[in-house]
Amino acid sequence: MMLKFKLNALALMLALGCGAAHAASDDALIKKGEYLAVAADCTACHTASSTQPFAGGKAIASPVGAIIATNITPSKTDGIGDYSEQQFADALRKGIRADGAHLYPAMPYTAYATLTDDDIHALYAYFMSGVQAVDHPTAQTHLPFPLNLRFSMMFWNALFLKAPGYQPDAAQTASWNRGRYLVEGAAHCSTCHTPRGFLMQEKTADAFTGAQVGSWYAPNITANPVSGIGQWSQQELVTYLRTGRLAGKAQAAGSMAEAITHSFQHLSDADLTAIAEYMQSVPDHTAFASGPARFTQGTPGNNLVAFRGQAFTQPVSDEGARLFSGNCASCHGSSGQGTKDGFYPSLFHNSATAERNSSNLIATILFGVERDTAQGNVFMPPFGAQPNALNHLNDQQVATLSNWILHRYGNQGVTVSPEQVAEIRAGGPSSPLVLLAQFGVAGAVLAAIIVLIWLLWRRKR
Repeated sequence: MMLKFKLNALALMLALGCGAAHAASDDALIKKGEYLAVAADCTACHTASSTQPFAGGKAIASPVGAIIATNITPSKTDGIGDYSEQQFADALRKGIRADGAHLYPAMPYTAYATLTDDDIHALYAYFMSGVQAVDHPTAQTHLPFPLNLRFSMMFWNALFLKAPGYQPDAAQTASWNRGRYLVEGAAHCSTCHTPRGFLMQEKTADAFTGAQVGSWYAPNITANPVSGIGQWSQQELVTYLRTGRLAGKAQAAGSMAEAITHSFQHLSDADLTAIAEYMQSVPDHTAFASGPARFTQGTPGNNLVAFRGQAFTQPVSDEGARLFSGNCASCHGSSGQGTKDGFYPSLFHNSATAERNSSNLIATILFGVERDTAQGNVFMPPFGAQPNALNHLNDQQVATLSNWILHRYGNQGVTVSPEQVAEIRAGGPSSPLVLLAQFGVAGAVLAAIIVLIWLLWRRKR
C-alpha cells in the first residue's frame, strides 16, 4: 500500500514538473514571438488605436490607393483566430490569406519570406496566445479597377516573390548574418528604402538607394558617403536606431519615427549592432558619390532686417524670412541653429534640408513630427490642415517657407513648387499603373467588341 502511494506521489511530482517545464517552454516561445513581432513592427500598420493592439483598421497610403490593415488578433470572428500555423505561414511568406485570397504587398510578405520555420512558429504562438482577441471588423480595401481583382497578385508573385527561407553566408560573421536576416526579413528595410519599378516591385539592383513612401522619402542607406550613410560610424547608426536622432545629421520622422518608436529602440544591443554591421557592408549603387554629404550642407543666418518693425499686413521683401520667423524661429532659433542639446535640431547640417528630394522637408512642415523613445517624447506641431496645426499654411506659403529654408540652410539646388506641396499634402505621388491598367482593360474590351462585330459581319455574309 505504502509502495503504491509513493509511486503515485512520484508520478504526480513528475507530471507537475513536466507541466511546469512545458509552461516555461511555452512562455519562452511566446516571448520570442513577441520580440519578433516588435522587430517586424507589426503594430505600426495593424494598430489604429493603442487601446486595441493589432485590431487593424489603419489606412496605409500607397501609390495605387489606400490599403486597410486587417485585424490580426486571435479573434475567431474578425481576426486570425481560426488560422492554422500553415495558413499563418502562408500569409506571412506567400501573401495568401486562409480563405485563399491574395494580400497586397503593402503587407511585406516579400521580406517575411525570409523568416525561418522556428521564427514563424514563435510568431504564431505569440499571436494566438500572447495577444488579446479583439472582435471588431475592419473596413475593406477598395482599390480602383482592375487592381481590386486580388487574383492578379498571383501573377505578380510569380514574377517577384522569392523562394522562402534564409541561407547564411559562411564567409561572413555570425553578427553580419544576423543583421542581414533582420534587415532583409523581419525589419523589412528594403520595403521602404528600395525604389519600385513600373509594376510596384522592388528594384533589387538599386536596393536601399532611397524611395518615395507616401508623403515621405525613405533616404539612401547604402555606404554612399554623399547621399547614403557612408560617413556614419557603426555606433552612430546604432544610436540613431535606438533614439531616432543623431545630432548634426538626422532625425526620424514619418514612418521612420514609427519604426523607432515601436520597433528599433526595443531591440537588443546585439541586434542593433548586427543591423549596423550589415548595413555598412551594403554596396553603393548610386552615381552621387562626389560633393558635400547631405549632413554637412548649410550655414547659420537670418534675414530679420527684411521685415523688422513692419506691420504683419505690410508687404515685405522676403516673405520666406517672415514665415520662418513667425513659425519656426521660436524653436529652431533665429539663425536656424537649434538648441545646444539638440532637442530642437539645427536646420543646417540636417538631412531633411540637404536631400535632393524635398519631400521630407515639406512633409515635416505639413504633418509635424512625433516620436516616443526612452529619452522622452519629441513633438513638432504640424502646419497643415490638421485641427491641432499651429498655423494653417497654404501650399504657396509652405513652398515659400521651404525654399527659404533650403536656400538659407540646405541644398540650394532644390526648389519647391506649390504643386509639389499639394501632392505631398494629398499623400504623395500616385502611380500611373492604375490608369495604364484601366486603359489596358478598356483596350482589351474594345478589341473584343471589334472582333465580335467582325465575326457577326462575316456570319451575315
